[in-house]
Amino acid sequence: MNYCFGSQVRRLTAPFIFLMLVALTLAAQAPALKPQTRFANFNGVKVHYDNYGKGKTALVLIHGWTCDATFWQANLPELTEAMRVITVDLPGHGQSDKPEKLTYSMETFAQAVNAVIIDAKVERAVLVGHSMGVPVVRQFYKNFPAKVAGLVLVDGSLWPMGTKESMKQYLDPLRTPEFRKSQENSVNFLTGGMKDKAVAEHVKKTMLSAPQHVIVGAFDGMLDPEPWKEPVKFTVPVLATMAANPQWTKDYEKFVRESAPGIDYQVWPGVSHFLMMDEPHKFSATVVTFLKRSKIIL
Repeated sequence: MNYCFGSQVRRLTAPFIFLMLVALTLAAQAPALKPQTRFANFNGVKVHYDNYGKGKTALVLIHGWTCDATFWQANLPELTEAMRVITVDLPGHGQSDKPEKLTYSMETFAQAVNAVIIDAKVERAVLVGHSMGVPVVRQFYKNFPAKVAGLVLVDGSLWPMGTKESMKQYLDPLRTPEFRKSQENSVNFLTGGMKDKAVAEHVKKTMLSAPQHVIVGAFDGMLDPEPWKEPVKFTVPVLATMAANPQWTKDYEKFVRESAPGIDYQVWPGVSHFLMMDEPHKFSATVVTFLKRSKIIL
């Protein structure tokens, strides 16, 4: 009886030990997703960022209008396996300070990103900008070209999205006490095509929690003609991933290809404005392929 029991134990124990070893091996190989949370000082404004990994070159992820650093969460497992990653909350967003007297311009945002890069001791960055993050990374490149190893443009524009006059019907309601209703209409439009409803609800909740002065200030900043007066030619590797949308015309694509010779310009069907959240694996894999092809990583 004891022999039979011992045999059963051995038969049960061997597979268990094997599974435990596999689990421990996978755990050791998994990327460390516990970030180092820090705040950079930008002219007295605390700018929140999360750092994953080490290295003098980093992938810096920059969100869009009234969004925050959590919008990249699903991309982190694969991206952090490839290289050091930093996610930023721009001033007025997420866990960063939201002072009412700050000018929420593309220049302000670019300088805030620079403050993060200095604080994180990054020498060169691959800047990934989504939506409003695209004019932010454009402005950063214009100011600090030597600090940029590459750019990833995610469904955002390299030319002006309009003027304050042409966008008056959208901007003016945001200045009123009933601004939330107007903002909600915009947010519902942007999230309408999202595949995962739970993710869409997170996007809506985040965007609709933004303070009015940030909503208006950042919108004003995107429409400010000053940053667009001088054309920018990009000499670093550039990847653009765009959701299929009539606004991305052939003329726009031609302009982008002339501004960034050699750009990898991709238009993805069946995704929303938040394509990195709709297709996190595809997006992350596309970015890693771009990094390898550009010899930013091996």
